[in-house]
Order: sequence, then C-alpha cells, then structure tokens
Amino acid sequence: MDGAQQTEAVYRFSFDVNPSDVLELNATLGDCILHDPVKAISLFQSFPRGYGPMRPLALEGLVIAMTRVTKYTQGARFLCSEEKCPCSRGFHHIRVHAPGATESATVRSDFTCFLCSSPLREDVKSRVLGDKQLVELIHVRAVDVLGVHDADSLRYQSVTLFLRDELCNSMRIGHLYRVVGIPAHVHQWPNVTWSVEACSIQPWTPKCPCLVSNNFQKLQTASACSPWRFAAIVANSFGSPVVPPGLYNTLKLGLLLSLVQTEDNPDSPNHLDVLALTSDTLIIDRLMRYSLPLASRGIHHALTGELLASLSRDEHGAGTANIHAGSALLASGGVCLLGDLTCYKKDKMDMLQSALESRTVSVFIPGKKYGDDMDQHLSFPVQCNFWALADATSPSKRTARCDNVVLGSVEMGSVPLQLAESFGLIVQCRETSSNHPLLSMTLHTLRQAMSPEEPLYPACMQFTTQDYKELLAHARELKVDLSPEAERMIHSYYLASRRVRSDSAQRSTVSVTSVKLLITLAQAHAKLSLRTQVLEEDAVIAVLLCESSVTLKHGASALVFPPDAVFPCALRDLDSLHQRDLMLEESHKHILHFVQTYATCTVEE
Repeated sequence: MDGAQQTEAVYRFSFDVNPSDVLELNATLGDCILHDPVKAISLFQSFPRGYGPMRPLALEGLVIAMTRVTKYTQGARFLCSEEKCPCSRGFHHIRVHAPGATESATVRSDFTCFLCSSPLREDVKSRVLGDKQLVELIHVRAVDVLGVHDADSLRYQSVTLFLRDELCNSMRIGHLYRVVGIPAHVHQWPNVTWSVEACSIQPWTPKCPCLVSNNFQKLQTASACSPWRFAAIVANSFGSPVVPPGLYNTLKLGLLLSLVQTEDNPDSPNHLDVLALTSDTLIIDRLMRYSLPLASRGIHHALTGELLASLSRDEHGAGTANIHAGSALLASGGVCLLGDLTCYKKDKMDMLQSALESRTVSVFIPGKKYGDDMDQHLSFPVQCNFWALADATSPSKRTARCDNVVLGSVEMGSVPLQLAESFGLIVQCRETSSNHPLLSMTLHTLRQAMSPEEPLYPACMQFTTQDYKELLAHARELKVDLSPEAERMIHSYYLASRRVRSDSAQRSTVSVTSVKLLITLAQAHAKLSLRTQVLEEDAVIAVLLCESSVTLKHGASALVFPPDAVFPCALRDLDSLHQRDLMLEESHKHILHFVQTYATCTVEE
C-alpha cells in the first residue's frame, strides 16, 4: 500500500469538448457551454474570483525586462487532517492552476474540508510543478524618451506578463509582440497589482505605408543613366537642416547605408556599425542625432544609463533575478547612438568592445543572491547598429602623431585601436580645403538664425525629412540578391587583400568579417539606390568604403585610395556628377587590376 501511495500524483488533462455532443447528452449543460463558457468552466475548476467575468485582453508592446524561468504549482492534492473523514485519503481535494490565478489560489495553508470543515494538509509528494517566467511589456512609443524625439505628454506604464509552461522563453528582450491574455488582480495590502497571464504570443511588426515620394521618384528617373548617381544625390542633400549640402558626404552615405540595414526583422545578421573620427564633434553629433529618428527604432544612450543589461530582484514574490534591457537591447532592429567615445571610461569601452565582437550580452546571475543553488550565465543577442564618434584631437596614449592620410597611424583620440577595429565602418570626417567646412557651417548657421522659416537651400530642400523617412522605410523592405559579377568582385577583393598583406598579423586584419562587411555595404547601396539586385557598381562602393576603413585601422595596402574616394569631388551641378562618375569608373578599373594581379597569384597563407 505504501508503494502504491508513492506512485500517486496529480496530472493535468486537456479535454476538447464538442458542444453538439454535450447538447445531445445534457441540453442544460450544452446551453451553458455555448452561451456562458466562463460559468461552464467553473463547473469543473475552482476560480479564485468566483464566477466573475474573465475577458481576454489583447496587448501590443516592447519587452523591456524578463526573469529567468522558475517553478510554479500546476496542481496539488490535499488531504483532510481528520483521520476519520473520508477526505483524509483519495483524491477529493484537488486544486489546479487556473488562468489568471495566483500561486496562493492553488497552494496555501487555510483550506478546509468540504465535509467536516477540518483543516486540509497538502500531500507534497503529489504536487506537480511547471515552468513560469515574468516579462515586462510596455508601449513601443515609451522608448521615444530614450531617442531624440520631442517629449511626449503621455505617461506609459509597463505591464507584467506571466508566461507558463510551453510559453516560457517565447519572448526576447527588445522585440515587439502581440499578446492575448487573461488579467489578474493580486491583492497584497495595501497594494493591488494588475498583471496578465499570457495565452497566446505572436511576434508583432507595426505596419506603415512605405511609399517613395514623388520628388525621389523623379530623381530616380533622372539619374537612371548612372548606377551611382541616385545614392550620391541622396547622400549629398541629406541632413541639410543640420549641415550644408556636400559637407561630410562620405559619413552621410555611411549613416544612410546603416539606416537601410536596420531592418524591421531583428534577426538579420547584416549589422553596419559606424564610427566617425572628427575634430568637430559638435557638428557630427548633431548630424547623428538628426539621423537617429529615421531608424525603425533609435535609442540615444546616456552615459549614466545602462548600455547592455542590469539586474534587480523580482517584485512579484518570486524573488528571482529580473533582467532589464539596456540601450543596446532596447534598440534591437534599429540604431543605438553612443555619442563621443572619448567620454567613456575604460570599463565601459571594454564592455562595448566585447558586445561588438561577440554580438551578445552576457549576464551573470549569482545564485545565492537570487534564491538559487547555482550561479547562472545568460546570453542575449545584440541586434542593433551602433553609431559613435571620437574626437581625434583628444589626448591619446600614443606617442606618435601624424597627419598622414595613410592611416593606421592616424590618431583616434583616446579610443583604443581594438575598440575601433570592432566597428565595421570607420569614416574620417576631414574635408578638403576647397570645401571650407568652417565657412560653410558659419553661413549655414547665420542663414538659419536670420531666416528660420525659409528653405536654406531651395535646390536641396525639395527633399524633406519626411521624404527621407519614407525612402529609408521603403528601402529597408527591399529584398536584394547578389549578382554573379558583384559576388566575384567581393570574393576576389577579399583574396587579393589577404595576399597583398604579407605577414600573418596584417593578413588577419582582412578576415571573414570583412567579407560580411563588403556584402552588407553592397546590399545597402543597392537598397538605397532602390534596386533589388546588387550590381558590380554597388560592390565598387563597398570596396572603397571597406578599404578606407581597413586603411584607417591598419595602414594602406597596394590598393591605395584617398579617404574621400567615394566622393572625390563636390557635387554642385550636373558636370560635377558626371566628373564623379568618371572618377569612380577609374576606381573601378583600379580595383579590377588589383584583384587580377593579386587574387590569382599563389601565396602561402
């Protein structure tokens, strides 16, 4: 008998009932199921709120925090404490968890026998446990306060979701979801906590029309004669409320390409991080702030805030660790603006470098502190693009200084070279003397101050910020394929770049990551040009940008290009556009000669 009792347990069963079958057996019960299903359920289960309405709710929002998975009681068996009572044995008092109920509704010490009113005691051996996880969901507009949007007068409150059993680990921090669940009120005097028990969870992507404006459509038609011209004009005119057209064109193109690659699908591996080296951090910071709202989600990280993730104790009684998203996780599928890296302390730089290299956030949870026997390590994917700038004139630990355009020896301020290497695209914001950036910015600022309501540049202001937002939203949705010519050029450039750098240390600077960067840049340029196929001309732009970044990090190779090779001349009129096309054609031929010379030779690697 003892052996038989040890095998007893409480099991959960799910029954699918056809109302028509019930109607044939019992018309009253069938009518109740069809017209009052909540009351019908209550005939079989004990609800903590009696027979009140339990209407499901539909929620849409962003996950900002979650706990690790813990246990809860699915079902429990209780026995009467009076030995002579029939309920002191058997399965007369069975309590199972009901949607919206708390743990105390299933297991507590004040239950009484329905026959003799004696206290009930739990048969602990029969308890059945399940998995439980708590998730914090908030309205997606709530993160606007972390961007550069205007302050919102609305106040947003997060909602706690209870995920149970098969729904555990079905949500990820920084992602959007549509949830259907049952509300629950927990009374813990003097407070009342409102939460939702999730029944259905689906990934959610807000839909918005992605129509290219008439101005950009006309520009695309007019620039169809060159595969480079449309993107060049788009970049040249970009940011005109902040900087004059033609200033910092290479950086503006890099930001636009990064914005195109911030797909609404956060699972995309095509990340494009941008680091700008400049002596004018104020202007570059303004340009990046202007560009941030054009991302599908933009988070401006504050130096005093948490970049990756933080821990706190769960406030809902579980006592486990609650993991809160930092700026990088909140920006999933978008852009995280870091600002000036020279303002960061060493530990923050090391943390950022680790996240950039591994594209993951590692969280250590000490078991003793959060009610567990063992420590735990959790990892979360980093799925955003990082933008940063560095003051190249700030004090550096390097002893040598030079103004040589063949970089690798160019100053990056106090930013460690290892951190700079973690960024995909590095742009040196140094204009030629003919552009007179200081004079251009002075005139730009004076015009804004004297005529704030009038367009500063009539020829360029035909493209409004809204036009750019719609263009980028449309470009992000495009699905592009690599043409054989573009794939061949990228592969050949990768081989040639490794072989032209003789020693293993230099060769390691051109890694498989460089191939991913090349593909990402080429795809982004094709999208920005509103094409669905990556042409060889897109690969040319990718090679020029990538070669410039590698040169900035490690010095020039046999393929020597100036830092402004993508925009070798100012774009002021049609003649200058034609001149740029000719100069890019020369660069194209140079790249072809380079890959033919070095990609086909045999070098021991």
